[in-house]
Amino acid sequence: MIDFNVPPFTGKEMEYMKQAVDAGKISGDGMFTKKCSQWMKERFSVNHALLTTSCTHALEMAARLTGIQTGDEVILPSYTFCSTADAFVQMGATLVFVDVRPDTMNLDERLVEDAITERTKAIVPVHYAGVACAMDEIMDIAARHNLKVVEDAAQGVDAYYKGKALGTIGDFGCYSFHETKNFSMGEGGAVVFNQDDKAEEAEILREKGTNRSKFFRGQIDKYTWVDYGSSYLASDLNAAYLWAQLEMADSITANRMETFDFYQRELKDLADQGYLEQPFIPDYAKHNAHMYYIKLKDEPVRAALISYLKKQGVSTVFHYIPLHSAPAGRKYGRFHGEDRYTTKESERLLRLPMYYGLKQEDREKVVEAIHKFFA
Repeated sequence: MIDFNVPPFTGKEMEYMKQAVDAGKISGDGMFTKKCSQWMKERFSVNHALLTTSCTHALEMAARLTGIQTGDEVILPSYTFCSTADAFVQMGATLVFVDVRPDTMNLDERLVEDAITERTKAIVPVHYAGVACAMDEIMDIAARHNLKVVEDAAQGVDAYYKGKALGTIGDFGCYSFHETKNFSMGEGGAVVFNQDDKAEEAEILREKGTNRSKFFRGQIDKYTWVDYGSSYLASDLNAAYLWAQLEMADSITANRMETFDFYQRELKDLADQGYLEQPFIPDYAKHNAHMYYIKLKDEPVRAALISYLKKQGVSTVFHYIPLHSAPAGRKYGRFHGEDRYTTKESERLLRLPMYYGLKQEDREKVVEAIHKFFA
């Protein structure tokens, strides 16, 4: 069976984890946490990068740092993971779902402004599949209406919009290093931002509400509880695992791009014949080959293809059930305008095997099986 996903592994992960153990520092903010944070700051040209225990926690930190309060409204796509919404629900906000663009499955920037009310406080674009949203338009709307922008770049690590790293364009950006992502620490994430005046608040929030980080830097002689916080700091063991992959980021991305380009090239004939649709990458976006998906005619065709591929030894999956149709989505939010594309497009989308180290013979088997299905 060709797996849908295999967590990335470079070979140095265990060695680095042992180094963390030998150093006697396996909790957060050890040497590997610092290495990973510095790598992100330099790679993405961002002032602050804080590793967290998950992208969910990065989003929770961003929601609190933006000052979201009970009664505020947040605009976001319905086609996303529940963590995007949960972070703001925890702050008491009402979710306002907006339709997606059918070409990229990203928030439709042309529909955002009409969804704004006097209670709107933030826009949360989700860079689906590591393909950038139309950030110039979104940032312009936010500036004119005095709104915060939190980028859910869980799938967008080392992907770019007009040369700017995803996650660094809005007020806050949130990354995922889950085992399904391009670079993994098992469970983990990061929050990145440029506002220097938010740095201390973010550190305190991440360190259980204490000024512990200042203590370890020698800025104070003892630390204490100074504000609300939680335990958002990842273990240095996890950071050590991640560091082995960040060191090889270019190689990992290049390998994934080979798979993406192979699928794009070898399935083009089926797209030209109208059997399926392939991913669309706008000129302004440099993606990271986080996933490769195709869109079928409708849900019954997708179900038939999934079943057929499984019998051929190929594991494929569809993705999100739109949040506005879920019980919690109806409880905590509303869909603004018409659902022209979110549900319809989500029911057609199918994700193909994509991971670092996917063998060429397995890529070929996937493509061959899809051609056989339509033959």
